[in-house]
Amino acid sequence: MSPPQRVALVHDWLTGMRGGERVLERVARFFPGADLHTLVWRRGAVSAEIERHRIFTSFLDRMPAADTHYRWFLPLFPRAIESLDLSGYDAVVSVSHAVAKGARTRPGVPHVSIVLTPMRYVWDLEDQYFPPDRFPWPASAYVRRTCAGLRRWDRATAARPTWLVAISRYVAERIRRNWGRESTVVFPHVDVERFTPVAGERSYYLLAGAFAPYKRLDLALEAFARLKRPLVVVGGGQEEARLHALAPRGTEFRGGVSDAELARIMAGARALIFPGEEDFGIMPLEAMASGTPVIAFGRGGALETVGRGASVEALAKVVAGGFARVPGGMLFGTQTADAVAAAVQAFERERFDPAELATLAQPFSGARFDAEIRAVFEAAGITPAGR
Repeated sequence: MSPPQRVALVHDWLTGMRGGERVLERVARFFPGADLHTLVWRRGAVSAEIERHRIFTSFLDRMPAADTHYRWFLPLFPRAIESLDLSGYDAVVSVSHAVAKGARTRPGVPHVSIVLTPMRYVWDLEDQYFPPDRFPWPASAYVRRTCAGLRRWDRATAARPTWLVAISRYVAERIRRNWGRESTVVFPHVDVERFTPVAGERSYYLLAGAFAPYKRLDLALEAFARLKRPLVVVGGGQEEARLHALAPRGTEFRGGVSDAELARIMAGARALIFPGEEDFGIMPLEAMASGTPVIAFGRGGALETVGRGASVEALAKVVAGGFARVPGGMLFGTQTADAVAAAVQAFERERFDPAELATLAQPFSGARFDAEIRAVFEAAGITPAGR
C-alpha cells in the first residue's frame, strides 16, 4: 500500500473571514491533516476550523504591522509566495485571489488552484484602487510600474497550477482573457441551512459586505440620501471612514456581527442592495436563502445568481443600461447612484415570495460544491479524505 499523499493548502492571507476564507474552510475539510501556507496570518482572525491546521507564513508576516497593513507590501507579494517551501508535498491545493496560484511546487506535483479572481487591482480595477490623481509624481509612476510588473508576473505564473477552477463563468472568462488558460467552473457553496425565509413586515434595506472600493457601497449611500428609506449597513474595511462620512442621516451601521445575527438582519430586510461588480458574490445568495430579494448591478456574478433563469428580454434591458425584474430581485445596468435609486423605486412596485427566493439558493448548497470539487481533485490526481 502506498503512503497517503501529503497535501499542502495555500491561501493568500488569513486576516478575516470573508468569502474566500469560507471557500478555504470548506476545501480544508477534504484534507484535515494538511499544512496551510499563507503570506500573513492575523491570529484569531479566521475560524477555529482553519486555525486547527498547522500554519506556515512567509517573511512578510515578520514585517511591521503586516497583519493589518499587508497591502503596503503588494510589490513583495510575488517574492513572498514563491518563498513558501512546498518541496515536501505530494499535492497542492490553493485558494487564490491574489498570488497564491503562483506558489512553486516540485515538477510533476498536482496543483489545483481554486481561483476566486485574477488580481482585480492590477487587471480590471487598477484605476479604482489606484486613481491616477491619488499619488503625486514620482509615486504615481512607481505605482503604474508596479502594477505592470505584477500583471507580467501573474500571467507568466498562470501555467504553474496543473488545474484551474473558476468560481463563476465570469471569472472563467477573465482567466481566459488575462492568463490565456481554460478553467473548470465550480460555484462556491452557500450555507443555505443557516438562513430561513421569514414572512412578515420588512422595514429596512440592507447594504452588507467588505468596505472595499470596487464594491461601490458609496453609490448606495448616495442613492439612499435621496430616497430617504431606512438603511442598515453591515461590515467594515478600508473605506469605513469615507462611507460613514457619506452616509445619510439615520443610516444604521453595524460592525462585527456574528453569522447568526447577520442571518437575522437579512431575514428582516426588504432587499439587499448590491451595487458592485462581483466575481461571484455569496451575499446575494445568502439574502435569497433568507427570502430577501436582491437589487444588484447586472454585471459579473450577479447575472449567475440573482439573474439566474431570467428571460432574454429582461437581460437585454439590463445590458442596455436599464433595469428589470429577474427571479432573484432587480438588476440595474448602469453603475450609478441614479440607477440604484431608480431600481429601488421600481422594486417597490413588485412583489416577491420569500419561499420562492429561498428555493433559488438551494442549487448552491455545500453538498453540491463538495461533490463537484471532489470530482476535480480526483481527476487531477489528488485524493481527498473519506475515500
